[in-house]
Formats: sequence, C-alpha cells, structure tokens
Amino acid sequence: MSEIEQLIPHRAPFLFVDKIVAADAGHITATHVFGEGEFFFKGHFPTYPVVPGVILVETMAQAGGAGLRKTGVLGDNALFFLGTIDKAKFRRQVRPGEEARMEIDNLRVSSRMIKQAGKLYVGDELAVEAEWMCLVQS
Repeated sequence: MSEIEQLIPHRAPFLFVDKIVAADAGHITATHVFGEGEFFFKGHFPTYPVVPGVILVETMAQAGGAGLRKTGVLGDNALFFLGTIDKAKFRRQVRPGEEARMEIDNLRVSSRMIKQAGKLYVGDELAVEAEWMCLVQS
C-alpha cells in the first residue's frame, strides 16, 4: 500500500495524488501525473484528451485531505466529503502525461469541517484555482 493509500480512502481509478511533497498546518504541496490511460480520456473529448475540470478540483481536494492526514491534524478514521466549491477558475487545460502540482492553503480546519484554497499548476503555469469546504466524518 502506498503512502497516499494509507492517508486517504480513494483508490484507482479515482485516486489523483501521487506524492505529498510538503505538508504542515498551513500549507500542502502535492503532485500527480495524469497518465494517458486515465479512464475519463476515452469519453471526455476523445480526439483531444483533456482532464475534466471537476477532476482537477477533486485532485486538489484529495491532496488537501491527504496532506492534513499526513500532518496528523485529521485522525486515522476521518473521512472528508466535498460540501462546497467556490471561486473555481480554469485557466489552462491539463493534458495526458502532464504533471500537476497542487499548492493548498488550509484556511480553517476543525474536527467537523475543512476549508481550503488551492492552485494547480503545470510547470509554472496556473491551470486551476478554487476554494472548497469538506465535511469531516469519523
């Protein structure tokens, strides 16, 4: 079992975090490479494969949750579910084979709720930014 699989319950084909690069109480950095075999490329613009925007937001939320679990802020049995997505802006397409780097800021964290803001980059180019809130259950 990989480190990420120990941190969050998501599994292939719906696991979108490869590595937590850094994590502390205020900030998380994580990465994921969107491989050419991702399940959604077959039906989402199949002649011009691009990662769906909702998957990019999910990727940031998974990275945020995994980072919080890594720091020990969330307990081992905590599950988190998206409650809201705000201020989402899609600025660049993400294509097969590209590595996404997520920079996540923890805005508010409690035993019942997580509020985070994130940016997803490909190289130095901003692709997505959003804020979201997750409900926490044990």
